[in-house]
Amino acid sequence: MARGTLRIYLGAAPGVGKTYAMLSEAHRRVERGTDCVVAFVEDHGRPRTEVLLHGLEQVERKEIGYRDTVFTEMDVDAVLRRAPAVALVDELAHTNVPGSRNEKRWQDVEELLAAGIDVISTVNIQHLESLGDVVESITGVRQRETVPDETVRRADQVELVDMSPQALRRRMAHGNVYQPDKIDAALSNYFRPGNLTALRELALLWVADRADEYLTEYRSRHRVSKIWGSRERIVVGLTGGPEGRTLIRRAARLAEKGAGGEVMAVYIARSDGLTSASPKELAVQRTLVENLGGTFHHVIGDDIPAALLDFARGANATQIVLGSSRRKTWQYVFGPGVGTTVARDSGPDLDVHIVTHEEVARGRGLPVARGARLGRSRILSGWLVGVLGPLLLTLLLSTVDLGLANDMLLFLALTVAAALLGGLLPAIASAAFGTFLLNYFYTPPLYQFTIADPKNIVAIAIFVGVGVSVASVVDLAARRTHQAARLRAEAEILSFLAGSVLRGESSLEALLERVRETFAMDSVALLERTGDRDPWTCAGRAGARGPVERPEDADVDVPVGDHMALALSGRVLPASDRRVLGAFAAQAAVVLERRRLRHEAERARALDEGNRIRTALLAAVSHDLRTPLAAIKAAVSSLRSDDVDWSEEDQAELLAAIEEGADRLDHLVGNLLDMSRLQTGTVTPLIRGTDLDEVVPMALGGVPEDSVDLDVPETLPMVAVDAGLLERAVANVVENAVKYSPAGRRVLVAASAHAGRVELRVVDRGPGVPDEAKERIFAPFQRHGDAPRGAGVGLGLAVARGFAEAMDGTLNAEDTPGGGLTMVLTLRTVNGPGAPARAAEEIPERQAAS
Repeated sequence: MARGTLRIYLGAAPGVGKTYAMLSEAHRRVERGTDCVVAFVEDHGRPRTEVLLHGLEQVERKEIGYRDTVFTEMDVDAVLRRAPAVALVDELAHTNVPGSRNEKRWQDVEELLAAGIDVISTVNIQHLESLGDVVESITGVRQRETVPDETVRRADQVELVDMSPQALRRRMAHGNVYQPDKIDAALSNYFRPGNLTALRELALLWVADRADEYLTEYRSRHRVSKIWGSRERIVVGLTGGPEGRTLIRRAARLAEKGAGGEVMAVYIARSDGLTSASPKELAVQRTLVENLGGTFHHVIGDDIPAALLDFARGANATQIVLGSSRRKTWQYVFGPGVGTTVARDSGPDLDVHIVTHEEVARGRGLPVARGARLGRSRILSGWLVGVLGPLLLTLLLSTVDLGLANDMLLFLALTVAAALLGGLLPAIASAAFGTFLLNYFYTPPLYQFTIADPKNIVAIAIFVGVGVSVASVVDLAARRTHQAARLRAEAEILSFLAGSVLRGESSLEALLERVRETFAMDSVALLERTGDRDPWTCAGRAGARGPVERPEDADVDVPVGDHMALALSGRVLPASDRRVLGAFAAQAAVVLERRRLRHEAERARALDEGNRIRTALLAAVSHDLRTPLAAIKAAVSSLRSDDVDWSEEDQAELLAAIEEGADRLDHLVGNLLDMSRLQTGTVTPLIRGTDLDEVVPMALGGVPEDSVDLDVPETLPMVAVDAGLLERAVANVVENAVKYSPAGRRVLVAASAHAGRVELRVVDRGPGVPDEAKERIFAPFQRHGDAPRGAGVGLGLAVARGFAEAMDGTLNAEDTPGGGLTMVLTLRTVNGPGAPARAAEEIPERQAAS
């Protein structure tokens, strides 16, 4: 009997629509006449899922008793007896109730598949066994129900059911996933945007890897050798030298630019085992590439370029990264090198990157104006042909008589070859030497430096003229090529400078480093002084060597105005380089001036902010503080008045007004002082291990007793905070929430732990805050909406956020599902990542006290 096929709908989290997609597929198959039954599907009270179950045949479930409770599970025997063509089995990772046929539901599915029944199932990415630790680090929750990865990988089809975190949270808020009493807790814990985004990425990457396996299998089965660029795969060719680290890092940066990029480092060793690679260096490079998320491969091959290209094509790579050759110039006589050969034979589907490194790169210089425009090797070759060539040709012609005309043509060919290779001087030398040999050995009278026939004189003159003319043309072409290369380099540099101006780049050190690299100098410094007789100071520098202290001490100096100069050390530059160097110097002065203007602007903004704060403080003192003072003064004056005989009730009411006004004054002055401390940077928290259930109740003393519901479990881990600052921060946030909550609606203060941090959420059902104002409400002296002046000076949330950040925490605002605002205060636990060391030291003391 043929084994059944397995189709899995994979999702990132509950509620994305896996069961809905599975049931929709079942309806499509039933409409096509397929025998399809529901073996086990749980609708979880979702109306749309329940509607899709109508019209589908459902196999009756099996009831199993466990601990005085009756549970229902899939009846495997009933499904096998029914023997449908397709069975729907929801929640593949489900753990069956003890007493069931199998421990796990995926084992039930295996039985159905073995019986030839096609199965359609669902699973969430967090239930894959290999991802348990990753999911726990993201969500803080360990998944108890898991399914082996191999079970899912063996599926004939895996279809991703995707939904954005925002859309899923909206579904949650609308009650389409969980019951209303569970919505707030779910949105605040597991279904936070960060958790959902990370789980979604895991699901997408897993499916991408699965598709990659299908593609590799298909290419292998159909013997496809042509590269399909479905994703960026970068092969790094390693030689075992120290430059390999540079190549690996460069390849990793290339891979990061594209989604799903993969780095594969490969070292190719000869089959005879002879290698100059350092095993220690290869081990270091293997560790580096694996730490960067890549893989290391060791390949045997005598033809290194061919082996590298075969590996790249076999891996369906799209790019190859190689280092510049470390060979000497004379070694190229034995071949073009690996890099050149790979680039030549790679074809149109493979991009080859040749990366420079410390072994070969010594700075990028402009073309130097030297006489040797053709290059040293070409000139040497020209001299060899021009001098040795005529001698060898003379020896050859001594054995055969071709006639004077043919002899002269052969010597002329040598002169032209010398001109093409070495330019003017080798050609002239070849022409002169060839003339001497022609005159002595081949022009009558032989073996004498005389010419009897005048026609031979003309022929020799033409011979010399042609040789010199060809050499002049070659030399002129080389000179024009050199000038074009130089002008192109200058144009690129000037384009870079213009682009940096347009982009507003203001890094002086980066510009000076570019100068140093461009002109291959040891160090570059921008010097300035305030007057003609004042000492020079260094405004910026680049290079390993220390900068010169005066322009006179530099190898090259370019003045910029009257009191600034660009000084370079390393070598003397030709005059032709000073034009571009002058442009660099002017740009350096502009960058320096721009940096100073920016600093001045920042100082001006700081002064303006200080003035704004002082103005707001004065406004607060003049209005918000005068209101409670006026109320206190009026109440005191009334009590002291002899004209009125106050009753005890009236006196108590006036005293209560005095106390209320004093409390308001104390609160306002406290916030003003706290804001002043935050502005001046004098808040120094004393971080200790603290229990939230001890601090939070103390922070609620300023609000009515019946206005807050408190849910802070005692089992929460200790947080690393300053208890005093935390109390003030929580008090301000809760008072703000109570202020804006409608009458009769309590504020919820709840805390929960998530992977090394604790979140304290203050939830109100007030009017809420639009997204564009969620950050603005934390600015000093801000009131949202039409809050009256008497509601405070607008410092409560600003102080709360300042205290939270001083304790290495965060305070952010979110929408409350169903309306309202939720303030989320996130704090690090004592043992959490990034927690201060002093907090960890407090653990034994607090545990001993408990």
